[in-house]
Amino acid sequence: MSQSETIISYGRRKMASARCYLKKGKGRVFFNDIPIDIYPNEMIRLKIIEPLMLAGDNVRGTLDCWIYTAGGGMMGQADAGRMALARALVKYTESDELKNIYRAYDRTMLAGDPRSTESEKWMRYSARRWRQKAYR
Repeated sequence: MSQSETIISYGRRKMASARCYLKKGKGRVFFNDIPIDIYPNEMIRLKIIEPLMLAGDNVRGTLDCWIYTAGGGMMGQADAGRMALARALVKYTESDELKNIYRAYDRTMLAGDPRSTESEKWMRYSARRWRQKAYR
């Protein structure tokens, strides 16, 4: 990777989507232009930096990350951001070892969650619920 090269990756979770821009730097992480160190929700903060913690100090200290999210809720955005960051780190390091670490820890960091909402059926109130039937 050259000095000015930027790696861009994407992640999705439920209705949320995230883009991650990864560049050589000082180890700074921004989530929607807010430094992750001062992000108010600790659970979201820890979830987003999870891929960096698994990658180790030698990778974490040499990169700057900007993660931008849209749509969905707070935790969906955090999961989407985590996925985008993990994919960017795998692309940056080109390491199968890091990919295996992510797969062993949580497969959804790289592959995503294939579950989706079941569609509504004809003549029903929802996907599973039937209309009430009277026998008398």
